Amino acid sequence: MSVVIASISESLPQYLDGKNYSKVFLICDEHTKKHCYPILKPLLGKHKVVQIKSGEQEKHLATCEKIWTGMTEDELDRHSLVINLGGGVIGDMGGFCAATYKRGVDFIQIPTTLLAQVDASVGGKLGIDFHSFKNHIGVFQIPNAVLIDAQFLKTLPFNELRSGFAEIIKHCLIMDEKKWDEIRRKDFEEQDFNDLIGHSVEIKKQVVAADPTEKGLRKILNFGHTLGHAIETFYLGKPKLHLLHGEAIAAGMICESFISFERGMIDQRTLSQIEEFIFTIYGKATILAQDIDEIIQLTAQDKKNKGKEIRFSLLEKAGKCTYDIAVSKTEMRKALEYYIF
Repeated sequence: MSVVIASISESLPQYLDGKNYSKVFLICDEHTKKHCYPILKPLLGKHKVVQIKSGEQEKHLATCEKIWTGMTEDELDRHSLVINLGGGVIGDMGGFCAATYKRGVDFIQIPTTLLAQVDASVGGKLGIDFHSFKNHIGVFQIPNAVLIDAQFLKTLPFNELRSGFAEIIKHCLIMDEKKWDEIRRKDFEEQDFNDLIGHSVEIKKQVVAADPTEKGLRKILNFGHTLGHAIETFYLGKPKLHLLHGEAIAAGMICESFISFERGMIDQRTLSQIEEFIFTIYGKATILAQDIDEIIQLTAQDKKNKGKEIRFSLLEKAGKCTYDIAVSKTEMRKALEYYIF
């Protein structure tokens, strides 16, 4: 997997050099069309742009139909290139459309959010939400390249930047105790994002190379995501309670760290450090006690499950994670109550 961290004005021409694509098709949303596309436009020759609406609520089959229709009307063949310019939604959905159009055309990811740069764009997981279940339909397909340029982070509002930081926290907690100790001692504004982007990309590349299709080790990347995804999904579309992905995963990491503690896998000191740091960055998400049962029910659709077992990835200590741990509904309820109260 080719991941290049450099100025897009250098990396994109270098990628295109010597490649004879019949068509170039760029997918963006209203935000990346305004703030990011003007940087790319002079670097591309003749190309077609399709703009979709931003937001997780747009990540469904109807939007894919719009993209596939655009590809078909532009007469893309299997020698074409799709460029996904945006955050995780664009990368997941645009990549899915490229991987399935005519059984697959080349595509590259140009992630413009911190979340996409450190996580969503790397690893080849592509997909869409279906009947409110997150990433329920999808494929594994490695992009031809991932071109990361930190300058795009300047276009982000604070809450989007903070959302992406949750995945950086996760990478440290599952694989690098030394880095975890480093970041937890700094305020959010003091973090070195250029360094942390490269650090997260290397961790994810290492894990994905060892387990491309999530049969084993790659499941550790889901720490915080079993309950986190359920929380995110439940409050999706509820304006006053809606959470960004990273905000939900931050809550999920506290809940799943508590389960790790309850099982004697991590000590009280580690749990307290995780809680304190995450609450300092994100505050406490509004999760209503009356919603716990329905949130737990959503974990039944988690992709790590086997049969009726809800399987989690849990911490053995800061910097080490294990996977395929069956967790009961009673344990999940206790963890959510711990977070709320």
